[in-house]
Amino acid sequence: MSLKEAARRKGSFLHALRAVAWSFFGVRKNSEYEKDVGRLNPLHVIVAGLLAAAMFVVVLVLLVKWVVGSGVAA
Repeated sequence: MSLKEAARRKGSFLHALRAVAWSFFGVRKNSEYEKDVGRLNPLHVIVAGLLAAAMFVVVLVLLVKWVVGSGVAA
């Protein structure tokens, strides 16, 4: 299957976000992975992955600022 054909898939962005969330967690059934490979739009997965990574970094930075600001880490 070519990239153009894969980009025409009708998978929703919400499904892509869910697949990316499961991949961050690290637990996934092989059968669910196979379903996702067949139905998700690769562009949706890339955008969802970038958004999830950015959100993860922001949460970590805010957590570190909170811990340092509270004096616990002093």
